[in-house]
Amino acid sequence: MNDQQQLEAAFEQFNAVSSQLIDAYRQLEVQVNVLNAQLDEANNQLRKQRDENAALAERLGLLLKVLPAGVVELSNLGEVIAQNLAAESLLSGCYIGESWSDALEKLQRCEADDTYASAEEEGARRLTLQYQDLPASGGRIVLIHDVSRLHQLTSELARQQKLASMGSMAASLAHQLRTPLASAMLYTANLKQDIPRPEDRARFVDKSLARMRALEGLIQNMLGFVRGQVSSLEDAEPASLLEDVCAVMAPQCHDKGVHFDCNPHAVSAITVLVDRKALQGALINLLENALQFTPSGGQIALRVLDDAQAVLFQVEDDGPGVDPSVMDRIFEPFFTSRPGGTGLGLAIVKKVAEELGGDVRCYNKASGGACFELKLPRAG
Repeated sequence: MNDQQQLEAAFEQFNAVSSQLIDAYRQLEVQVNVLNAQLDEANNQLRKQRDENAALAERLGLLLKVLPAGVVELSNLGEVIAQNLAAESLLSGCYIGESWSDALEKLQRCEADDTYASAEEEGARRLTLQYQDLPASGGRIVLIHDVSRLHQLTSELARQQKLASMGSMAASLAHQLRTPLASAMLYTANLKQDIPRPEDRARFVDKSLARMRALEGLIQNMLGFVRGQVSSLEDAEPASLLEDVCAVMAPQCHDKGVHFDCNPHAVSAITVLVDRKALQGALINLLENALQFTPSGGQIALRVLDDAQAVLFQVEDDGPGVDPSVMDRIFEPFFTSRPGGTGLGLAIVKKVAEELGGDVRCYNKASGGACFELKLPRAG
């Protein structure tokens, strides 16, 4: 092959490569145009999203600004880094840059309802604080709510309920006082008449005094319920407490023909922190209540059980038991299912148990009869 043929072959190869390069360049131009279009679309989407986020941030900022609840943002070091107008108003100042613990020192915490009181010129505000952690930054959000009105309404409701309870108690007490007082007035009026026989006159005097003593007993029970009959506390062993109780109840049970099962020395080496007279009075109330419902020939029992951290005083009887429909009401003041009862004996027992840090409950035994259980914490 001569030089001319080689040159022609080179030119043909050059033209083929040039044609390929031109085709590749055109393809690159097409791809660049597609990429530019995609980039423009992505930029448009980002700008649209940026504008939407800006509008959302503006709305959230405005909403946070006018939100009636206070919002405080805390750093991971417990410093205030942002707060809205409501928080500034509720906290009576701006605390940005200050420690949140310093802000809390200006509020008085109320342990009863876990609220905070903020004293101001126009009156005290009641605030509640709720915390929400921010895991990303390590800080926290504090939500502050003004519950002054709710607290006021709650206090007013409690006061109204207390007044209603006092009114109901006064009405019940007046009802309980009316019968013995009317009897005493009747017997006393008879004394104004000409009664020839001294024994008849003495009988009216005795009946009048008996009604007066009933009134006195009712008033003493009422005062005992109000006071709870708890004054000075001392460490005492159950055995020493029950000896006096058994001495009081044994004659009453004997007169009615009821067997009294009482073993005060069954439990030893334990003590309870009690008001001796108050606890003995409560146990006597339980035993007298059991005696009222136990028929002649039956049995009432007073037992002491050691229950780990508590001491249980159990009073059992052979009576008909407690009607399940009134089981929840038997410890209410003036509630009684016994004719002639005052409805204060069991209420006093409950009050004494609560004052001594314990409680009392009642249940019916499977074998028949009722069991009252007075539970008190052990001393120490």
